Amino acid sequence: MNRIVLVLSCFLLFVSSSLFAQVVNVYSARHYDTDDEIYSKFEKKTGIKVNLIEGGSGAILERLKREGKRSPADVFITVDAGRLYQAEAAGVFQPVKSALLSKLVPANLRHPDGKWFGLTKRARIFLRSRDRVKEGEITSYEDLVKPRWKGKVLIRSSSNIYNQSLVGSLIAAHGEAGAEKWCRGLVANLARVPQGGDRDQIKAVAAGEGDVAVANSYYFARMLNGTDAEKAAAAKVAVVFPNQGNRGAHVNLSGIGVCANSPNKANAVRFIEYLMGTEAQEVFAAGNNEYPVVKGAGTVAALEAFGSFKEDKVNAAVFGKNNAAAIRIMDRAGWR
Repeated sequence: MNRIVLVLSCFLLFVSSSLFAQVVNVYSARHYDTDDEIYSKFEKKTGIKVNLIEGGSGAILERLKREGKRSPADVFITVDAGRLYQAEAAGVFQPVKSALLSKLVPANLRHPDGKWFGLTKRARIFLRSRDRVKEGEITSYEDLVKPRWKGKVLIRSSSNIYNQSLVGSLIAAHGEAGAEKWCRGLVANLARVPQGGDRDQIKAVAAGEGDVAVANSYYFARMLNGTDAEKAAAAKVAVVFPNQGNRGAHVNLSGIGVCANSPNKANAVRFIEYLMGTEAQEVFAAGNNEYPVVKGAGTVAALEAFGSFKEDKVNAAVFGKNNAAAIRIMDRAGWR
């Protein structure tokens, strides 16, 4: 059945290509209505038809591998540097040279050889209990492993790609031995066996199960505009951007690259350049309560309220490449 669906969807893409003079075939792991709005505006402005196929990151990557040189995909959009590296290692992307993209996308948020470019970014932050943790009492990722926080830290499992990328950034900062020592210290300080998603960690702090949660910034922004129960939980915690006194908070991204066998490369590059425009950046980032990557583009009110912060400038390609080592280290440390 999957093979039939794959063949049919590819057939439809090629039919569409024959009906329109210009097309760009987009494989995306993002699923937001706001994205469709941007694609429609791109079509109206350029006359280039956007053919969209959506799915999970893993499923689309496997599909691209199966399609190989026969793939009609022009661009691949996915979430997290770890997944971008997996796609890069599988030969999915090709290098792109664009003066505009090099100008607009910060160096730490694009591949050094132009194989992918960040679209939106998010910070891996702390949410501290307003009642039990004073402002300034915890300020860095390194603080999480101090004796003060034994039985107080809440974080999701090691199988989560966001945590794998965080550890990948710690490998870049402290080496593999230092990162493993950190992971062991974190496990020793956990309030409970990791369970649930980022919002579950925040809710657990609000419920008194721990004092500090680690979560992506957009999850907390969602809670501030969520159900009454989520708003009530959010009111009991405060945002902490880690490592503001040194390297900065860990920042991850969603990204996009031109596929290795793109049949419409010029259109693909034009599409990516369009997504870096101020209007597109603001709409794209707002779809998931994320930060735009382009300077000067505005963000949602919830994130504005968090204030500005210093971000870790290590290139996302570095901690993406460190993913395999990060997983081994987390396993050895007993982080489940």
